[in-house]
Amino acid sequence: MMMGLSMIAMALTMQSFVADDNVMTKEDGMYVINTTTLGSDIEGYNGPTPLKIYIKKNKVERIEFLKSMETPKYYAKVKRALMDKWNGLKVKDAKMQQVDIVTGATYSSEAVVKNVQVGLEYYQNNK
Repeated sequence: MMMGLSMIAMALTMQSFVADDNVMTKEDGMYVINTTTLGSDIEGYNGPTPLKIYIKKNKVERIEFLKSMETPKYYAKVKRALMDKWNGLKVKDAKMQQVDIVTGATYSSEAVVKNVQVGLEYYQNNK
């Protein structure tokens, strides 16, 4: 009996690794890349800085900043400075886009840029 329960538990655990991770979904004809799990090891000043990247016809439509633990005052500066930097670019160009880091919010800015790059790389490899 215990052996059977152990086998079921192991199968369920393995299934969770194989199951859809919800990194890439489709909404309103767009691919949406969520970097919450994909970039969980990419940290700003106070922790992860997850994003949603909206892609339509192989172009970045917009970036959405998800909830983070970053200091609101500084993260607002990052959002204003970086939110539109990739809009309208083809994915391959957006991935290589050089953006200026926000002074006073360096770690947060760098984390956002890395999340965008990781998300776009994921899109290219999995679409």
